[in-house]
Amino acid sequence: MPLHESRVHAGFASPAEEFNRRLDLSSILVAHPQATHIMRIRGQSMIDFGIFDDDLALVDKALAATAKHRQIVVAELDGEFVIKRLYKLNGIIKLQAGNKTYPDIIPKSGQSLSIWGVVTSTIRQFERW
Repeated sequence: MPLHESRVHAGFASPAEEFNRRLDLSSILVAHPQATHIMRIRGQSMIDFGIFDDDLALVDKALAATAKHRQIVVAELDGEFVIKRLYKLNGIIKLQAGNKTYPDIIPKSGQSLSIWGVVTSTIRQFERW
């Protein structure tokens, strides 16, 4: 895709400039191509973090083992995928929702929880063809 060298202002319009080079979005958004997956978001539980229903999430599985406190992760809870913010401090692990109407997930005894990958970016489509 062509990369426009100037920034787009959200205020007053600026004169159009030429496109100087092409840009591969993968080179910006993907650090580990073999381990990065695209997942479509379903639901409203992450809207306070700017992640909305039908967004696409880029999930890097190579970062799963080193997922850090406050990162957005895809976790596998009892065989089902969920997207949440990771709370990982002082030996406490829970998955925080990004919507006050959804409870945090605190794994119970006997539940299976693993971090499947770290969300590195999201893509929102305004129109579909």
